[in-house]
Amino acid sequence: MGFLDALFGRTRPVRSRPEQIFAIATAYVTLTVDLNLTASGKAGVCFRPLGSALFAQEQKELEQMLRVAAQEAGTKIEIKEDQYGFRWVTLQDPEFEDLVAGIHTVSLTLQDQGYRDQLLAADFLFYQGEQQVHWIYNFKRGAFYPFVPIGEGRQRDNAAELRLKSVMERELPIEVDLERWYPLWGAPL
Repeated sequence: MGFLDALFGRTRPVRSRPEQIFAIATAYVTLTVDLNLTASGKAGVCFRPLGSALFAQEQKELEQMLRVAAQEAGTKIEIKEDQYGFRWVTLQDPEFEDLVAGIHTVSLTLQDQGYRDQLLAADFLFYQGEQQVHWIYNFKRGAFYPFVPIGEGRQRDNAAELRLKSVMERELPIEVDLERWYPLWGAPL
């Protein structure tokens, strides 16, 4: 931050950090064996779309680039918008390591196309029996946290989230500030 930025109270956006996303691939054994989680084969990257007149053309070019990058690994890709107006690049692949690599490739592609400061989160969907368990990666913080929604309403199982954290904090960079464990309601995975 420059002197004038500090003087006038302006802040710069925090840069995204996609490099730590590979930690979930190395933690996969613990997730599946110790926590009895089953990977769904689905994940997604959430980002804030740019607001400009050229966005429609840029969006088509971006979609083409992402599809080419994902097809090399045999990963299915879709671009969706959620109920809050955020864009999602969703991936589907039965191989978890390919899914993680695909999410990393998508995040790098988005960064290269000018969306670096727009990257919000990556969501890896698991199941524990019938219960959904999301492992969310916050790009700005470079850390993961669990999100366990329950029921049809907007409720979450905080006790389960804390148990997951306690088991995984040696394996994953876990967000220490619980207030930053934002729920991703209605993620289109």
